[in-house]
Parts: sequence; C-alpha cells; structure tokens
Amino acid sequence: MAVKIRLKRMGSKRSPFYRIVVADSRSPRDGRYIEVVGTYNPVVSPVEVKINEELALKWLQDGAKPSDTVRTLFSSQGILEKFHNAKNSK
Repeated sequence: MAVKIRLKRMGSKRSPFYRIVVADSRSPRDGRYIEVVGTYNPVVSPVEVKINEELALKWLQDGAKPSDTVRTLFSSQGILEKFHNAKNSK
C-alpha cells in the first residue's frame, strides 16, 4: 500500500481550508484517510499552518511520501530538515 501525505480540501466555495492527511494513494482527494497530521489555511492574511511534528516525522520515517505542496509546507516548518538529520545520524 503506497501511503501519501497530502491536502484534503474543506471549507466552502471560494473559502478553502485544508487538512493535511495521511491517506492511501488510491483513495480520492477528499475521501478516506488514515490520520490527520495538521491544517493549512491559505485565506487568512499571514498564512496559517499547524502541523503535529511528531506525527509527521513518524509517517515520514514509515515511508509516507508527501505531495509537492505538503513538502513545501514541511520544509517551511523545518520538519524535513529534522527528518533528514535523524535519517543521516543513524
């Protein structure tokens, strides 16, 4: 089973709000997911990103592949750097 970390769109028309979820790559974008890792709100003036760092690192270590947008969000929060440091220190 290929697991991805990706965005699930929530909110109403012209007012998107996203949950960062871990899901099977075969499931639909807004469909079934395994676990919620965080949230992303691009509408507010300073963009609001909340990520549970421990869960994100756990899923990355288990082999989940982040989507391009999620990779950018993780990078801006410093999560990818911590993941690479932990991976290289073994």
